[in-house]
Amino acid sequence: MADQKRHSLSFKSLLIAAFLLWIPDVGFSAAAVGSPGRGQGQWQLLLNNTGVVAMHMALTHQNTVLMFDQTGSGPTGYRLRHRNNGRRCTRSKNDFQDSSCYAHSVEYDIFQNKISPLTHYTDPWGSSGSFLSNGTLLQTGGFGHGSRSIRYFRPCRDSKCDWKESRRRLSNERWYASNQRLPGHDRVIVLGGTSVFTYEFVPKRSDGEGSFDLPFLHQTYDPDSTGGNNLYPFLHLSSDGNLFIFANRDSILFNHRRNRVVKTFPQIPGAGSRNYPSSGSSVILPLDHRDGFQKVEVMVCGGAASGAYKAAGEGRYLKGLSSCGRMVITGNKHKWNMENMPGPRLLNDMLILPTGDILIINGAQSGCGGSNNARNASLQPYLYKPNSRLGRRFSVLKSTKIARMYHSSAIVLPDGRILVAGSNPNNRYASRNVAYPTELRLQAFVPQYMGREYHNYRPINVTIHYGDHGEDGVKYGREFRVWFSLGTKPSNGVEFNVYAPPVTTHSISMNQRMLKLKCRSMVRAKDGRMDAVVEAPPSPNVAPPGYFMLTVVNGGIPSISQWVRFTDT
Repeated sequence: MADQKRHSLSFKSLLIAAFLLWIPDVGFSAAAVGSPGRGQGQWQLLLNNTGVVAMHMALTHQNTVLMFDQTGSGPTGYRLRHRNNGRRCTRSKNDFQDSSCYAHSVEYDIFQNKISPLTHYTDPWGSSGSFLSNGTLLQTGGFGHGSRSIRYFRPCRDSKCDWKESRRRLSNERWYASNQRLPGHDRVIVLGGTSVFTYEFVPKRSDGEGSFDLPFLHQTYDPDSTGGNNLYPFLHLSSDGNLFIFANRDSILFNHRRNRVVKTFPQIPGAGSRNYPSSGSSVILPLDHRDGFQKVEVMVCGGAASGAYKAAGEGRYLKGLSSCGRMVITGNKHKWNMENMPGPRLLNDMLILPTGDILIINGAQSGCGGSNNARNASLQPYLYKPNSRLGRRFSVLKSTKIARMYHSSAIVLPDGRILVAGSNPNNRYASRNVAYPTELRLQAFVPQYMGREYHNYRPINVTIHYGDHGEDGVKYGREFRVWFSLGTKPSNGVEFNVYAPPVTTHSISMNQRMLKLKCRSMVRAKDGRMDAVVEAPPSPNVAPPGYFMLTVVNGGIPSISQWVRFTDT
């Protein structure tokens, strides 16, 4: 069975490698692209019309991407034969304008560059999500009748996958709430929401379990801003099993098992707010085996100025925040270390690249979140190198020509590209007489590390061998093998990084996580391939069970990622 698993992964590797050959050379000269010059990446247009705005986006372990929008957004690119209640959609004028006669969710096949429509039964606008240990996407909350919904999508290899609604419901309405996978037993915490100051678990411990009040959400609510500037709180799982919660400008470490605040951290310096509708973003920086995964550091970037929401309603768009803060949340000393991005930014997405660097992409320079509340699109991605010295961490990458404003998303693909989609700051799908038309084009940003001049240094044909673990995954703390080929001698800095892909929406990437794993040994086998023995994460606190993308990074040049599963059973 283990050999079958290895051969299956090898076949997938060949498929991805063949697809990667289609990617244009991004090791371009300055003359090829004009002023941006070498090292700033490249943009691809993949599709002219996704049919549905990618307000929410998530990568599955079957190498497909789920994109979905609010069900009340109006006609989309995919008509349905029947409404959710079973009533037939006719060719009448009313039915052509009826949102319920259209698909508002699609599945994008990375290899085939094709879209397949899916069906949402309740409105997922402003919902949250987490992947479970078997790769199923758990999706919670939303708008209106969808605010207490629990939905599941289990990826499969045929066209019969679709959303399923649970008969169980959330205890509270959750619109603009956040999700975080917890260690073990596929348990998820759902926290916050519009005028909701509680959290709850899915699944429940018992039939009678409801929600739990969280005073921190009351304390961080801004009564002068619609939404309170504490929606979509930033959640990060610390390696001690506690939960880091950031809302507005404040943060705590929370013991979700005992309903107790463990630490109250200092307020992030400066004015303005960071959470929706101010819409900054956050990541937990890569965890590293060299310190036993004990150092946990979070980063928060961007957001809106104080009073931005009210000002936008009056037609004034205040300059966004340029500042970023980093803070170690483990240990006993806690201080925000501040630095500035190259420019102001909000509505931005922060993604961990396969190299461990951070990409800041999408967004605007002024205003705040909400319909038509932002101006001055941020067209240039920023690259942030966490391990460089202060003052040399940020660089500006190649600009896109497509504005990605409110309701846009971005995710990292297994081949190293960044999939970018969405933007609909309007009521329904408006394309005329608006500051920023609804955007249905699908792009990929191709980072500099994918240039052909690096192919000789790039690990290729990566395969994962579970050994005696069987085909279901690797148990915590156990060894597994990674085989790959190199056209040159490996550098002294070969890394084995595993990445939990997030569920992204509204500038928040829920459950995003990277770990730098320990390599116990690495030798060149008789057939010329490199044979590495790698150690799985030590516990579910460090890496909740499930699928991760494993990338071999040789001297800063990443391989195509392969899926690996960590399990506690």
